[in-house]
Amino acid sequence: MIPKVTIDCADPVRLVEFWAEALDYIPQPPPGGHATWRAYWQEMGVPPEELPEGAGDTPESIVDPEGRGPRIWFQQVPEPKTVKNRMHFDLEVGGGREVSLAERTARVTAKVERLVAAGATVFQVLDRPGMDYYAVVLRDPEGNEFCVG
Repeated sequence: MIPKVTIDCADPVRLVEFWAEALDYIPQPPPGGHATWRAYWQEMGVPPEELPEGAGDTPESIVDPEGRGPRIWFQQVPEPKTVKNRMHFDLEVGGGREVSLAERTARVTAKVERLVAAGATVFQVLDRPGMDYYAVVLRDPEGNEFCVG
């Protein structure tokens, strides 16, 4: 069983774009050859009042193209994020302790630069003298914290 992760958000389209880039995922295509998710949901009998204007016209989920990671659904909710999230992603791009600190730092920095260009903001750099560790805490376009290390 591969679990599904659901993230509440204001703008699913924006977060699909951002997190697909961050995780090397792809937007989940509609099932069964349907042109859109709206067309699929209509065929499944979802009442029109549950499909407001624009709902299902673009993907609201991302999937691992290799089929190993969880599906992530960005569920639109009316309220904004107000406190620190209780769960976050750790993107491990450095390569582990067998890779030199300089190389791990370069890998993390490269990923952080790509994510900032995609809409993330740097929140905190975890780089203490004498520690064999380097990571960066970022926030996605809606302020959800995550780490790159």
